[in-house]
Amino acid sequence: MMDLNFDRDHLWHPYTSLSNPNPVYPVVEANGVCLELENGQKLIDAMSSWWACIHGYNHPVLNQAVIDQLQQMSHVMFGGLTHRPAIELGKKLVEITDKSLDCVFFADSGSVAVEVAMKMAAQYCFEQGQTQKNKFLTFAKGYHGDTFGAMSVCDPITGMHHKFSRLLNQHIFIDSPQCGFSTPWNDEYIKTFAQALAEQHEHIIAVIFEPIVQGAGGMVFYSPEYLKAARELCDQYGVLLIFDEIATGFGRTGKLFAYQHANVAPDIICLGKALTGGYMTLSAVICNRKVASGIGTHFMHGPTYMANPLACQVALSSIELLLQSDWQARIMTIEAALRQGLVPCIEFESVKEVRVLGAIGVVELYKPVDVEQFQQKMIEQGVWIRPFNNLIYVMPPFTIETTQINHITSSIQLILANP
Repeated sequence: MMDLNFDRDHLWHPYTSLSNPNPVYPVVEANGVCLELENGQKLIDAMSSWWACIHGYNHPVLNQAVIDQLQQMSHVMFGGLTHRPAIELGKKLVEITDKSLDCVFFADSGSVAVEVAMKMAAQYCFEQGQTQKNKFLTFAKGYHGDTFGAMSVCDPITGMHHKFSRLLNQHIFIDSPQCGFSTPWNDEYIKTFAQALAEQHEHIIAVIFEPIVQGAGGMVFYSPEYLKAARELCDQYGVLLIFDEIATGFGRTGKLFAYQHANVAPDIICLGKALTGGYMTLSAVICNRKVASGIGTHFMHGPTYMANPLACQVALSSIELLLQSDWQARIMTIEAALRQGLVPCIEFESVKEVRVLGAIGVVELYKPVDVEQFQQKMIEQGVWIRPFNNLIYVMPPFTIETTQINHITSSIQLILANP
């Protein structure tokens, strides 16, 4: 048996405390879309382990990729050396992203990718003599990670980092997009953005936001037309555009990348989470040649585990596994099942709105969820889910069966009907 007393007294878990920790559930095995607890209970994972395990768990192709690479080398420094997994993964990322994005920087995690993207944009501006530029423009309700640069462009009020606000660089925040994904476009939706650029572009290094889906800041979906208008305005005022696709990349929204809903490209894109299929921590920052050439002779960043061979190889295998599958049809099937199972929740008095896009389903409540209680009830139903604030949401692995989605959504309905 696992020593849960030691875990409680000595191990920090995300966004909790050691003085009064939230309960944890001991996992001993994971296969397919299910987690097995120490007591033998199996749970359908509705979260893809924070949106990363798109192929589910213990996938034989990805397992083999790790085994084969491990027999050659698990790690080698990327400073002054290179290796086939990094080269082949780089080729694949350049191939599948917009043709303008062809310069790849490998980093450790999503947060570090955001740090790298911000540093890229800043160094580019400084090398161009634009030393007066010292701000980033971003949205309220945004989330970009937990490191200091990333925290500084997360929502300063409703985000998770308000306790550190006095330590953070102060950037420019505007209201998050108010146009739903399918809302007819009106130029009024981009008015605040346009005004901010018009008034402050001389001081703005770059615009950074999550395209189409604002993730941990509220699971908000917005119109592709906003991306088109934002791209045009950034070009007009000579401001770089960064898309944080760490949560949305690799099929989650129904397109391989969320920016493809609008058929526009950023100057810099951040990728992570599903990049390795949830096997290893790895992220990538891809920029266009203008940014790369404008940075100068040395870009001053270099993580110890940059381009880790194990991570690069499993990432390459994960991408190939996704692209060789009928992933678009699978996402459409998931979307239809989520819509069918979650839309009826709108009839409950506690529910404010239901949103579904691709393999993302969201039930927004009027009041915050009692996370501990809700999770316990879902575990009794055989489902692993992690709500936050007033949101119950699901982002399952792409390999999930419709019957399993139906079980997840019916369990949510049951609990909402019997609070």
